Amino acid sequence: MTTLVVGASGATGMKLVEQLLIREQNVKIVVRSAEKLPESWKNNERLHIMTASILDLSDLEMTKYVHGCNAVVSCLGHNMNWNGIYGQPRKLVTDTARRLCSAIKENAPEHPVKYVLMNTTGNRNRDLKEPISFGQKCVIGLIRLLLPPQVDNENAADYLRTEIGQDNHCIEWVAVRPDGLINEDEVTDYIIYPSPIRSAIFDAGKTSRINVGHFMTNLICDGDLWNKWKGQMPVIYNQSTKN
Repeated sequence: MTTLVVGASGATGMKLVEQLLIREQNVKIVVRSAEKLPESWKNNERLHIMTASILDLSDLEMTKYVHGCNAVVSCLGHNMNWNGIYGQPRKLVTDTARRLCSAIKENAPEHPVKYVLMNTTGNRNRDLKEPISFGQKCVIGLIRLLLPPQVDNENAADYLRTEIGQDNHCIEWVAVRPDGLINEDEVTDYIIYPSPIRSAIFDAGKTSRINVGHFMTNLICDGDLWNKWKGQMPVIYNQSTKN
């Protein structure tokens, strides 16, 4: 099994790649620079590294790189600095999802490719009409106006929900929504819910990046788990912060 990971040099993306390699999966990654990658990655025969900006790839290059992949994972996010928030590309996550899905379709895979999107609890799954308080609705509305990455994350998930949908012959998808991300060195107990059980704004929980990587890896490797969550936007919390 081969998985393509974009955003692999980010804090969560690196944890995902590590978990995939522990499971002896073949991995392709696209990173703008390989300089900060672990040396062990560069010498790992299961890992293929392409150095490029994902949106700078031509359609042909992207189609070729996606070819043979059973899963594609986007851990892309915007850097939390002025240029990352307000500079280009403002639609990084959404445009990447569109182009990767187009490349998957171009390859006409015999079996559906799994597309896993790292999203956020600040984005509702509108298929479930998830309720939020008036206060949270106001704050999220303000964030949309002031912080373009929020809209990008919402649009990426909406693209999967509404344009890829539930019955696509080439692509199945899951949008994973962690709550407040923290750094931990070891996988710990975590719990998955179909929808948030707490306010992402006023009562955020915690989710370790390594647990996100572990859950995504299980989605890719475990067919039963995939079938349970495909076409959904599961929320992941560390077990210790579920209440």
